[in-house]
Amino acid sequence: MPEIRNANIMILATHGFEESELLVPQRKLKEAGARVDVVSPEAGTIRGWKHKDWGETVQVDKTLDQVSADDYDAIVLPGGQINPDLLRVNEQALKMIRAFLDSGKVVAAICHAPWLLVELDAVRGRNVTSYHSIKTD
Repeated sequence: MPEIRNANIMILATHGFEESELLVPQRKLKEAGARVDVVSPEAGTIRGWKHKDWGETVQVDKTLDQVSADDYDAIVLPGGQINPDLLRVNEQALKMIRAFLDSGKVVAAICHAPWLLVELDAVRGRNVTSYHSIKTD
């Protein structure tokens, strides 16, 4: 992977992402000099979740059908309960995550996002972190 200031990072999300789990990594990565694209199955904007209610909307930079894992050095998967649950039944999203896993690139799954890795059978035999309620998964 290139230095972070030269890296191209994908944040893959849809509606119901935990607001801080998308916005904070996005901001920190940009501050470090990375190019960051929010990628989603749908164009336009996606709405976050903040604590107990809907939060901010975020502009989608590119849709899944416009990108390839080859275009990026790493992928960030924000959590929240809704976002990864919607993405884990989206074949195009799963194929994208699988491409990052198969390439050996960095995959950062936050909070509930390891659900996506479980869906792809990518955590068996590994030590991973997650939100406590999905430990059994």
